[in-house]
Amino acid sequence: MDIVLLVMGFILMLVGIIGSFLPVLPGPPVSWVGLLLLHLTNAVPDDWWFLGITGVIALLIFALDYVIPAMGTKKFGGTKAGMIGTTIGLIIGLLAPIPGGIIIGPFAGAFIGELSAKADNKTALKAAFGSFLGFLTGAFMKFVVSIIFIGLFIGKAWDYKNALFAL
Repeated sequence: MDIVLLVMGFILMLVGIIGSFLPVLPGPPVSWVGLLLLHLTNAVPDDWWFLGITGVIALLIFALDYVIPAMGTKKFGGTKAGMIGTTIGLIIGLLAPIPGGIIIGPFAGAFIGELSAKADNKTALKAAFGSFLGFLTGAFMKFVVSIIFIGLFIGKAWDYKNALFAL
């Protein structure tokens, strides 16, 4: 059973990293569930302080992921249409076979979203940049936390490798 929990936890770690860029997956909370599964094995002792601290960090990052793009959009004069355009552009950028689509998509989506809400190209471009900058900041923050979590996962699994893989 420990091997199943270990593998499932590692898969959740990878999904958490992918979720750092996809708006439909909450990256750090998914990675945290992977840490939880590792601690549910018989080989790794329960460390509720570790799980509590990492859980609070995952929830804090999850909450900030909604605040930071809005702050970026607002600071640069954007609207909700720019934020919605950023998300739609990201999804299209991920699905389109365009090199750099994950970067071009959110910016183009924010720009088009702002154009639909405002007539001024210069204002729409500035707001799109703010929305895009907020998206990149949030994605980078989630990615860093998810990478740290997978590092902690691998470190803990390595520390208890003999107990995890005992026959």
